[in-house]
Amino acid sequence: MFNLRISNTEEADIDYILEAESDNENSQYIIPWSREHHFQAMKNPDIAYLIIQDGMKVGYAILAGLLEPNQSIEFRRIVITKEGKGYGKATVEIVKKLAFDTYLAHRLWLDVKIQNYRAQAIYSRAGFIVEGTLRECLKLGDKYESLIVMLMLQQEYKKSKFN
Repeated sequence: MFNLRISNTEEADIDYILEAESDNENSQYIIPWSREHHFQAMKNPDIAYLIIQDGMKVGYAILAGLLEPNQSIEFRRIVITKEGKGYGKATVEIVKKLAFDTYLAHRLWLDVKIQNYRAQAIYSRAGFIVEGTLRECLKLGDKYESLIVMLMLQQEYKKSKFN
């Protein structure tokens, strides 16, 4: 199949990240950031910026809240540039392992746009449960969009490893 590797993002990767975010397939599901926003976030010790590779870059992910005292890590973003090959599903599994086994999270949570059915299905199959809906919380132009909050607790992660 493939052999995914995750590495820390470097400043040289920002062009790749900006290009990935501006892609029509991805931009409808995220709120793109400026180069400066990415650069500042990459320097923040509370945030993990990760490049996903399979011989070449296939996406990136961002985790936030690494220093959060409640051990609640946000799976802030995942952008896959080689869709339809299983990279998203595999990356979600790697992020779960990283969050719970490396960063010792008690809770791993994310929000996903309500119309992003593909991502919701991936997260559900990965064991995330719906915690609730943030109704019309994003204003994009003259419209409002809702987000679904999904999460996994450490005990659910541990139980899923043995099933």
